[in-house]
Amino acid sequence: MFEKLGHLAVRRRKAVLAVFVIAIIGFGVMAGLAVPRLSGGGYSNPGSDAAKAASYLHDTFHVKDPAVVLEVKSTTSIADPAVIASAVALEKAIAVEPGVSKTLSYWSAGGALTLASADHKAAYLFVYSTESDPLNAKPLGKLMEAKYDGTYKNLRVYVGGIATFNYALSEKISKDLAKAEGIAVPLTFLLLLFVFGGLISSATPLIVGVGAIIGSLAVIYLISLFTGVSIFALNLITGMGLGLGIDYALLMVNRFREELHHGKDVEEAIVTTVKTAGKTVFYSGITVIITLTALTFFPLMFLKSFGYAGISVVAMAILTALLPFPAILALIGKRIDKFVVRKSAITPKADGRWAQTARFVMKRPVSVVLVSLIILGVIASPIRNIVFSQADARVMPASSSLAIANDMATRDFPGQTGNPVEFIVPNGTSQELAIKAYEAKVAATPGIVQVGLPEQVVGTTVRFAAIHSMGPRTNEAQKMIQALRKLPAPQGTLIGGVAADYTDTQGGIAKTLPWAFGWIALGVLILLFLFTGSIVLPIKAVILNVLSLAAMMGALTWIFIEGHMTWLVGSFTNTHTIDTSMVILVSVVTFGLSMDYEVFLLSRIKEEHESGMKNEDAVATGLQRSARIITAAALLLAIVFAAFITSGVTNIKTLGFGVAFAILLDASLVRGFLVPALMRLFGERNWWAPQWMKRFTISH
Repeated sequence: MFEKLGHLAVRRRKAVLAVFVIAIIGFGVMAGLAVPRLSGGGYSNPGSDAAKAASYLHDTFHVKDPAVVLEVKSTTSIADPAVIASAVALEKAIAVEPGVSKTLSYWSAGGALTLASADHKAAYLFVYSTESDPLNAKPLGKLMEAKYDGTYKNLRVYVGGIATFNYALSEKISKDLAKAEGIAVPLTFLLLLFVFGGLISSATPLIVGVGAIIGSLAVIYLISLFTGVSIFALNLITGMGLGLGIDYALLMVNRFREELHHGKDVEEAIVTTVKTAGKTVFYSGITVIITLTALTFFPLMFLKSFGYAGISVVAMAILTALLPFPAILALIGKRIDKFVVRKSAITPKADGRWAQTARFVMKRPVSVVLVSLIILGVIASPIRNIVFSQADARVMPASSSLAIANDMATRDFPGQTGNPVEFIVPNGTSQELAIKAYEAKVAATPGIVQVGLPEQVVGTTVRFAAIHSMGPRTNEAQKMIQALRKLPAPQGTLIGGVAADYTDTQGGIAKTLPWAFGWIALGVLILLFLFTGSIVLPIKAVILNVLSLAAMMGALTWIFIEGHMTWLVGSFTNTHTIDTSMVILVSVVTFGLSMDYEVFLLSRIKEEHESGMKNEDAVATGLQRSARIITAAALLLAIVFAAFITSGVTNIKTLGFGVAFAILLDASLVRGFLVPALMRLFGERNWWAPQWMKRFTISH
């Protein structure tokens, strides 16, 4: 198959490139439509009890969450006539704005105490959208923030709420992406120039990266027509599209130049490149796709989005690297080495620094393994302090109006009156005595300060609420919800609200984790066996990746929870927690990318081993042939993701640092030292598998 692809790319290069250009233009049109359709939400578990309670609240009790929440603050009491007059005028002005269906405030609700601050100098004003889902009310969030955040007469107004958060997050991520790309693209080109030494060979890999990004954005647009997609997916598309696309092209260009330097003509060199490097790219990409597919197992739209984005961008990178890119190389031909700026990079050495490093390591494998494991253990040690949570407005820069509004609301409304625990009892009218007894038990539960709203009855369904004292998206709130669910309750009782939603989301993630990681481990083990013909190598690869992940999570804990090295990652609001979804995302992405480099390395070692070399010689030569490219590829990918550290959004900083750190650690300590040391210790047993299984392996 790969040989035929190589011949097709050479003999039909103009037709292949014409199709590629037309496809890019079409994809580009769809890509431009993708961003406005992306959402800032997706953190809830749609199949949970909290989600069922939310459906009752919406469908039966017609409760709708406000799209925008304004805190209206005065220097005097909110009951003063002058304050009342200004607040009423403000509410009337907001009520007639486009996209507003209704408003509710302390003043229009007749002085409702649940909408007043503890010191009675601030009150809430809720703005409801004409959209059925507040997440879709980004234009309203934009309008409210632009027009009303600030001073209004004798009042200070702080604008927050889900629509404002969604708008502000989308805007911030889009601007930060442009800044990150402005940093990453020039730096990656300079690094490519250093690696290849020629302007043409350095510029061509960018084509695969750009093709992968545009193609996957078009796919995401199509997916967004049928289901929700998170705005955060843009960062993964940009990071993996540019980084992985360049990595694959890097491997192809390196092999193409190598074959040309061996005296082959252009067509022969292209065919050999596609048969060897192209096959490696294909199976490497499939490994990454299998890994990223695990993200679609989780119930959260947020994580599913990254699964869709990751699968799309890797598939597009593979497609671009295997068809149009060889056609481009065929057109360039031997001019690939033109415009040289670094002559020493033109001809790769058969025996150089990496081969010497491998032989040095293989002379003392036990010492190298022990030292490497100690280093990984020290880096991983802070993981014992890791605390999980979910993202909220504090992911935004502390200077943003949204973060300020959130901070003010937390100070002025210490009780969680706006985030009560909701209790829904279907057929509750026939269980009145049981409900009364249950309410008393709820009131006595630690964390509950009062059973708040009076009972509401619609048909046979009863609703009541309880106010709690802690933040709704915290471990304390999770323990409170778990305690409430252990209480003997009326038949069919559902517990909802923000705290319950958080608890059910964390629970949904925990239940899915074994299946997701089981899928990753099994898929990678099978694919690496097919690729290497060994049972030992895939098991070692999975174990080494788990060690790398532990070190990466330790580093994340040290920085984003314990607060070290802010000079490197920039300022952020330290909540002393890490978003659970972000940790899963970074872990899955880095596991996939680590396997990518594992396939790069093992592919070349196996090729040398099958040519007749002994295990140690195959490792040294394979490392020399591939480590330069793996290191360059890792640096390129690390630069792309490290550029995300400049973002003002904490989650994006976490993604950028986590992936960049893990990639560099993996490409240096793991691939450069641990892998050759273990290859030496296992010797020829590296390639062992039962004879009957050998027939299922892929020929190289």
